Amino acid sequence: MEGTSPQQPVICVVGPTAVGKTALAVALGQVIGGEIINADSRQIYRGMTIGTAKPSPEELATVPHHLLDIIEPPEPFGVVLFLEQATAVIHEIAERKRLPIICGGTGQYVWGLVEGQSIPAVPPDPEFRAEMEAEAERVGAFNLHLRLAAIDPVRAAALDPRNVRRVIRALEIQRATGRKPSEIGTAKKPSVNAFVLGLTMPRDALYRRIDKRVDRMMSEGFLEEVQSLEEAGHPMGKGPLASPGYRELGHYLQGTLSLEEAVARTKTQTHRLARRQYTWFKPCDPRIRWLDASEPDLHDTAVGIVTSFLENLENRPPVIQ
Repeated sequence: MEGTSPQQPVICVVGPTAVGKTALAVALGQVIGGEIINADSRQIYRGMTIGTAKPSPEELATVPHHLLDIIEPPEPFGVVLFLEQATAVIHEIAERKRLPIICGGTGQYVWGLVEGQSIPAVPPDPEFRAEMEAEAERVGAFNLHLRLAAIDPVRAAALDPRNVRRVIRALEIQRATGRKPSEIGTAKKPSVNAFVLGLTMPRDALYRRIDKRVDRMMSEGFLEEVQSLEEAGHPMGKGPLASPGYRELGHYLQGTLSLEEAVARTKTQTHRLARRQYTWFKPCDPRIRWLDASEPDLHDTAVGIVTSFLENLENRPPVIQ
């Protein structure tokens, strides 16, 4: 990272949706003087607030946040742009003598940063995209996903088969480069010294937490948010608005699902999202220091672990160039 020391520490808070990443990142930021960089691929979009569980106004006022609400839903945003913008923000935070905290469940973003990936910017191929979209209409999105799985099972496992845009993008990258999209980054020496904290909990407990959060989103105005986005000309089910809840509530507004069915499907799709996120953040990954999200003293435990990491960096012998 140009302008930033290779020893610049960065804390990452990762894990599945609804596990409590934001609350932990805010707690860490308060105690250790940090600023939070969003690594959720949906929270970057304006207007998608309730359905993506963005930080509350109180949380935003407590600790500075970055890469939230930066573009409109139709605009594309991927790992290349994330790495460019996150790198710049990390440098700015470091110049203020504060600690960058990466918080989010988009594994491609987090590992791209941690591993020092240099992602080649593959330009869009309109003809190929149109061909693939026509194929998805003709034989179904699932068959397009099967094609990706035959080429790159790792990338396919991380994508919802219904998210045709992202499946096509992965096929587009493979076609342009001849390489697996999951391995497309060129590893270089990481420009950050990242400590990765992972939050997890038993799957049944996580699903119950997800279901309660969906109910809370509905009571907070999720349906009204979807209506507002549609009125602004953003159809549900396309691009980032294919995310859990937006597609389903869009079907309700179109009259093809009852509200009860839409809410139930939102919960089911969010469970599936959590499972996909675990393909990026595996419990056996030695790079991740896992914590039980239901632990009563979770925040104090995490602060102690991060403090020890930072103290060890300060006390280590200097590097001889």
